[in-house]
Amino acid sequence: MIKHLTASVFVFARIGGEWRVAMVQQPRLGKRMIPGGHVEDDETAAEAGERETEEETGLRGVKLLEPARPDLPSGYPHPRMPQPWWVSELRVPADNHLGEPHVHVDHVFVALADPDEPAGDGVHETVWMSLEELLEHPDVFEDTKLLAKELFPRIGEIAPVESI
Repeated sequence: MIKHLTASVFVFARIGGEWRVAMVQQPRLGKRMIPGGHVEDDETAAEAGERETEEETGLRGVKLLEPARPDLPSGYPHPRMPQPWWVSELRVPADNHLGEPHVHVDHVFVALADPDEPAGDGVHETVWMSLEELLEHPDVFEDTKLLAKELFPRIGEIAPVESI
């Protein structure tokens, strides 16, 4: 089966004293989703996640938060790329990139947005949801709910202090 690289981003912001995540209305699927899409030939998965976030939500300059990982050895000659929190394979139906069922190898990132920074015009309606709102929403995929339940309790620990 054909595999396409994709990137998705849980974009968090502290709004009204609580953490919320940006969810876009995906019109083709009729679902609320985290921003994301296909990795283009000239970009990394992290760059695709940042680009898709800006395109879909209008949010600029989100800050990717990486999971704990070992450093590269001193003197290693190649640049280190931002690490996703998870990489998983999702079987998907035909989409605007391929007219037949295929697999998305999805790189799931976590990022912070400044809620006071004005957003541009995103191509999708975007709302900020609390964990409770996300879990209760009937149009959110179950896999997104599972990952959100893992991230929401930890975001205060992994976000830099200056962002809280």
